[in-house]
Amino acid sequence: MIRFALVAIMVLAALPARAAVDVEQVTSPGGIDAWLVEDHSIPFVALELRFRGGTSLDREGKAGAVNLMTGLLEEGAGTRDAQEFARASEALAARFGYGAGDDTVSVSAQFLTERRAEAVDLLRDSLIAPRFDPEAIERVRAQVLSGLRSDQTNPRSLAGRAASRLIYGDHPYGRPGEGTIESVSSLTREDIVAAHRAALARDRVHISAVGDITAEELGALLDHLLGDLPATGAPLPGEADPTLPGGIKVVEFETPQSIALFAQRGPDRDHPDFLTAYVLNHILGGGGFESRLMTEVREKRGLTYGVYSYLANKDAADLWMGSVASANGRVAEAIAVIRDQWARLRDEGVTAEELEDAKTYLTGAYPLRFEGNAQIASIAVGMQVDGLPVKYIANRNEMIEEITLEEINRVAREWLDPDRLTFVVVGQPEGVESTVN
Repeated sequence: MIRFALVAIMVLAALPARAAVDVEQVTSPGGIDAWLVEDHSIPFVALELRFRGGTSLDREGKAGAVNLMTGLLEEGAGTRDAQEFARASEALAARFGYGAGDDTVSVSAQFLTERRAEAVDLLRDSLIAPRFDPEAIERVRAQVLSGLRSDQTNPRSLAGRAASRLIYGDHPYGRPGEGTIESVSSLTREDIVAAHRAALARDRVHISAVGDITAEELGALLDHLLGDLPATGAPLPGEADPTLPGGIKVVEFETPQSIALFAQRGPDRDHPDFLTAYVLNHILGGGGFESRLMTEVREKRGLTYGVYSYLANKDAADLWMGSVASANGRVAEAIAVIRDQWARLRDEGVTAEELEDAKTYLTGAYPLRFEGNAQIASIAVGMQVDGLPVKYIANRNEMIEEITLEEINRVAREWLDPDRLTFVVVGQPEGVESTVN
């Protein structure tokens, strides 16, 4: 009955969002900061936490430790083993989620107001007192290893790893966050405990809460939930110095279709040109079937089912990236067209019509992102990680509308760099040779 109630409430919480999102900045009595969107219309709370550092905190030779540790947080905690933890969360109708990326360990929780105290106690156990039982470690390790073996036959995974090694070299970003078969196989329980101590600390957590909770209640909740975590975690990695020489690196792999990833340097999230570059990218390759890359590579020439570009902002590096998949015999042409479009947009700029169409789409789609408590909580914590102010939600569309044709074409001239656009191709591409080691 409780589970049915949570599902019904989550459906209500996912209905089209309110016209405005009012964010309150909260500091707990213990000094923990959070953002709160208070809404008492539904007896339900969504909580999001992001701990900076992520898999980039893996020590040398311990690749995959943070990822494995994160997968174990709900596999037994406190006095409960894995099965007892699962039964307890089911009985409370609480939903917990844990994930690890290059820069963050993410934790999400959704629970009913009437079971809030019990749900938070259970969540606290998973963060403060994970058991890391030997049988749980081996079970989750086996799952990770299965995924890593599958990646060895996945061209896209191979391309991603090859691109990371080329671009980031010895920086932690150059290592696979999931680890390798060798590194994950050798991880000990002590390595996992050390990864937990390094990654989950109060000095690097960002928090948002949305729903049926007051600022005072949230402050008390946060001190109880996180107060016993270490005050500080392991040092964050320094800035990366991406290697993007231009040219192509080919990784031979037997497959009828080549996967190509491409990248150049991009603007930092704090750079004054970032939002304009974001709109420019929508026109270039982020706007689906309306983008230039999709029009030229797919619609006009039939070289691919899909091609796209995006701004990839990491804590220690900022890139402008993209991807295309094409038959081995046609990938050379696809690469040539992408380079040509990169250069044409730099040299000729966008049209007034393209800019207005991009503005219409981006400003119209933005409010639709705020379609439920969990989604709002995720966006709010992401804004904190990106260093955005609370007022960004209200001002973002206005800032996009203010972008001029002159400004966006200046950004195209100054940022798009076809000569440094670097491709990593996995497959058996015909007419494509490596020019990059």
